[in-house]
Amino acid sequence: MGTHRGTSQRAKKLVIELDGSQHLEQVEYDNQRTAFLEARGYRVLRFWNNEVQKDLDGVIRRIQLALEEA
Repeated sequence: MGTHRGTSQRAKKLVIELDGSQHLEQVEYDNQRTAFLEARGYRVLRFWNNEVQKDLDGVIRRIQLALEEA
């Protein structure tokens, strides 16, 4: 579904999206993309770029928890 920036962990079916301010203008697209991935069994975690910059440890903890739950 178009060009995106992120990564996935196929064995755990986890997709990690890093979103910048342009995503404020494409909420519907992001919702469709998330629905598309979830329909295929993936879990999607979204983080804002500034969230990663300001609280990297918190972001890493949320990713670790998601991987443990998968």
